[in-house]
Amino acid sequence: MKKLAFAIALAFAAGGAMAQDKTIKISGFGAKTGPVRMFGVNSEAALLAAAEVINKAGGVKLADGSKAKMVVDFYDDRCNAEEGISVIRRIAGGDALVAIGPTCSNVAEPLFGILQKKVGDASDSGLQFPVFTDVAIKVGLAKISEWAFRNVPNEITMYSSVFYWLHTTRPELKTVYGGVEEDFAHSRASWHIVMKDRATANNFNVVGESKWLLADTNFATQVREMKKANADIIAISAHPFSLCGALKEMARQGVKPKVLG
Repeated sequence: MKKLAFAIALAFAAGGAMAQDKTIKISGFGAKTGPVRMFGVNSEAALLAAAEVINKAGGVKLADGSKAKMVVDFYDDRCNAEEGISVIRRIAGGDALVAIGPTCSNVAEPLFGILQKKVGDASDSGLQFPVFTDVAIKVGLAKISEWAFRNVPNEITMYSSVFYWLHTTRPELKTVYGGVEEDFAHSRASWHIVMKDRATANNFNVVGESKWLLADTNFATQVREMKKANADIIAISAHPFSLCGALKEMARQGVKPKVLG
């Protein structure tokens, strides 16, 4: 009897330990290598920090009233569409509750394309797994699948407000010149679909644009084009790596628009 009682006590103790050790796994993914790696590094740091705060507060309350701690892992998709699709399939095949990512719009767009378009559509064999995107911002991405969610600003609204404010508070400004990272989906869409259109809609004259690539290091030709245009506003759609190079070259050539954005 003593042995039986001891075994039962051990079972209850083990059950209590198991209850306390419940976990919820969140899998993040994004670019941790390449020119835009800082975005992936920052996303991972934010996820880890959020999990730490939640866990210190006792964890997540589950439907049965128990608590679970959050566990986070993070995958590097290298801002590459094929890598991103491979990563999301790996995450969906594991025990993660949800995936958070990716960094790049050129990864998000094809990745969202492999998800089931409408939740519950038995005729659609697409992947059924929730993906929350915290960085990729290209217009229209969230419409691709009902399994995709985004916590990002609306660029159309944002640039409408910016150019409206400039038009009403700085009426002396008349012309806009663009700089764009032509090989990056988000940068290209932001300039060609959003910024240029919103500038025109607010009565600015778009007088031209200079194009470069994400990995470019020489911007002398593009900046000479900017200087020749002599626009009141220079609006650049690019990521930090190429943006800093372009700004450095603008300073070297003495390009000083009235407004730089």
